[in-house]
Amino acid sequence: MTLNDPKLTKVRKLLAKAEDPAATPAEALLFTAKAAELIAEYGIDQALLAHDHQNRDAIGNRIIVLDRPFAADKADLLSTVAVRLRCACVRRTEHRDGSKEVSLHVFGHDSDLVRMEMLFTSLLVQATTALARVDVPAWEHKAAFRRSWMAGFRSAISQRLRDAEQRATTAAESRRSADDASTALVLADRETQVLDAMRTAYPSLSSGRRRSLSGSGGAAGYAAGERADLGGARLRGSKPSLPH
Repeated sequence: MTLNDPKLTKVRKLLAKAEDPAATPAEALLFTAKAAELIAEYGIDQALLAHDHQNRDAIGNRIIVLDRPFAADKADLLSTVAVRLRCACVRRTEHRDGSKEVSLHVFGHDSDLVRMEMLFTSLLVQATTALARVDVPAWEHKAAFRRSWMAGFRSAISQRLRDAEQRATTAAESRRSADDASTALVLADRETQVLDAMRTAYPSLSSGRRRSLSGSGGAAGYAAGERADLGGARLRGSKPSLPH
């Protein structure tokens, strides 16, 4: 597994074209669709290669701190991306110097962690840019509207990632020979390994309380999530803050 994998290189190039201001909306959607397809295929490729080479694509982990403002909303987006890409995560809340710090401890195979970081970094940039252009209704509490917008954005991303991963899995299964391992079983086994790693690190996990949001921005956020690029040229670097 390498960051210079040909499929990831193609993803970066496609998304650079999609993000070009000169691209028409129709062109951007085509570039985005192809990028989503390639990054899902990359995940399947790495999973099947690891099945044939047991020392390949080990399970690793990342601790990602979510900056304020809207750290909880960023954590929700990150956990959605992580789970859809066959990672598992634990939300952690700590108090440092009188302020609350929210972070996610993400577990996954190395190739899936690479995909997760790439997608989350890009989607957070896109969400920040899109939300800054949205006019909050005069009667609406700004923070409540923006939290509900982020929830709608995350919901659309979740659906799109699920669909892309399923298409890639189905395509890989259709190419499988009679002697090859079932793609679905390979992926299920990898997910079990990741969950075992998380539970070993956190043997006493409990489920968090479901958030309740009151803003009216969900529909606008969902529409923005449907338009978002599922990837990005920025794998690492500082993460933006959502507009206050």
